[in-house]
Amino acid sequence: MADLSHILLYVDNPLASAEFYGQILQREPIELSTGFSMFEFDNGMRLGLWARSEATPEATIAGGGGELVIMLEDEEEIDACHRDWHNLGICIIQTPMDMKYGRSFVALDPDGHRVRVFTPF
Repeated sequence: MADLSHILLYVDNPLASAEFYGQILQREPIELSTGFSMFEFDNGMRLGLWARSEATPEATIAGGGGELVIMLEDEEEIDACHRDWHNLGICIIQTPMDMKYGRSFVALDPDGHRVRVFTPF
């Protein structure tokens, strides 16, 4: 069976998106250009940020149709992360709250892609 290796997001400006994701992921991209940027995680998964204008076939859907999810250790980390992101001026569309599955908040990247941060109960 094949393993999931990459997530690609279509973005307007891969450099601006790489700056955003570099801040929230606290890591440097392994590739950085005006058309494409990429981050790699310790488990081998990669996040690619592809210029919408250069995608083939053409990417016609904007952000907001799904979520990237970042899991943290506990509720204190959720609240601290929210404070840090808020202080960075990141758009928060859901402040930290207890949901059925755990404590969570949601932010938007520069293209409207949702980034959920949570910890399970």
